Amino acid sequence: MFRRLIKISIVVLLVVGILAAIGGQRIFGNNTLHSISQEVYIPTGSTLADVSELLKDQEIIKSTSSFEWVASLMKYGSRVKPGKYKIEPNRSNRELISQLRLGVQEPIKITISTARKLSDVAGVVAQKIEADSLAILSALLDPSFLSAQDLTAETVIGTIIPNTYEAYWTLSPEEFAARMVKEHDKFWSQKNRLSSAEKLGMSKSEVATLASIVEKESIQDDERPIIAGLYLNRLKQNIPLQADPTVVYGVGDFTIRRVLNRHLAHESPYNTYLHSGLPPGPICMPSISSIDAVLDPDRHDYLFMCAKPGYNGSHSFARTNAEHERNANVYRRWLSNQGIKG
Repeated sequence: MFRRLIKISIVVLLVVGILAAIGGQRIFGNNTLHSISQEVYIPTGSTLADVSELLKDQEIIKSTSSFEWVASLMKYGSRVKPGKYKIEPNRSNRELISQLRLGVQEPIKITISTARKLSDVAGVVAQKIEADSLAILSALLDPSFLSAQDLTAETVIGTIIPNTYEAYWTLSPEEFAARMVKEHDKFWSQKNRLSSAEKLGMSKSEVATLASIVEKESIQDDERPIIAGLYLNRLKQNIPLQADPTVVYGVGDFTIRRVLNRHLAHESPYNTYLHSGLPPGPICMPSISSIDAVLDPDRHDYLFMCAKPGYNGSHSFARTNAEHERNANVYRRWLSNQGIKG
């Protein structure tokens, strides 16, 4: 009898040991498939089953059953946090679930360069975060947001400073809008930009609006202070800006290469041939180079500009209309010779 009890005890201990070993392997053993790190995006509202299926479909884990078993032990099902996660190789279920449960996300980078319209900005950002472009656009155009920042639907694009920003994939549209305001304020607090705008007698929105015209007039950084000075001269003398890029923006056809009389006659608050002063808002998101060109323009007495023949984007500048017409005729002949009609 005693020997039988010993045998039974030994068997029980062996079974317990085997189960403990299996459990330990499930908890602490490597359950990842790849030898390099992998990225996974867990959407908002995901359940444990969703995460398990996602990891299986992306071939990140070896065993879904062991993952789900350990996840249940660690009560991960009630603590699923959305986000972008970087899964390192040789991860145990315990390590992987701890990372996911704590919400230790991998940061993402959002690069925003000059864009034509606010919808273009929203589209770029939507490629990097969970929210869609419509939700982002709605947050930027929300009346309460615009009112709180003293902005309008026309001027809000000038609040976004082109740069690369680090954030998380779960960044909400409202958080994005608030972040852009914070970065905008930070930008304007540097390099005496606020005092420079005050000396010009311009608000930040007005600077951004003029900078957007400068942006679309030239692709050459060294010309932008000259162009900014030219338009400031026209504003001071109450001369209409007569900037072709504003006409193109008002027409809404951004394929136009040659502005014709029918374009100049198109009624739009952005048509600076028909309306004096600045348009209602920026015609694009201006670059930092263009903003700083307006804040520190070249001092000269130019009032006219015209593109030079060729494709390098440079311009001829003039003080008088007669001089400008000579430059314009040279450019018109070149356009015709190139077969550029509109």
